[in-house]
Amino acid sequence: MIESSSDSRACDSRAIAARFAALAHPARIEILKHLSASRCCSCREVVDQFDLAQSTVSQHLKILVEAGLVRFEADRQRSRYAVDHAALAGVSGLLDQLVNSCCSSR
Repeated sequence: MIESSSDSRACDSRAIAARFAALAHPARIEILKHLSASRCCSCREVVDQFDLAQSTVSQHLKILVEAGLVRFEADRQRSRYAVDHAALAGVSGLLDQLVNSCCSSR
């Protein structure tokens, strides 16, 4: 099936929105900062750094993983999380493209 350019733009818009939505919560930004300071962390290690319930941290990590900003790896009994630095850096490029496309008609 061939994707039309409007379908492609809608897909791009959804991808951009998903990444921005994942970054739209202060706790998730703090979790990203914490993960960036380490090679990888377990959920428990993240919980120990913040005044948040384990279930809340797990939900925030799930959102970051689904947005592609954090990698998840099952490690025996513990799950390990790490920032996907390339994907996070790509958010800057997505924002730049969005701003350029919106401002180019001026």
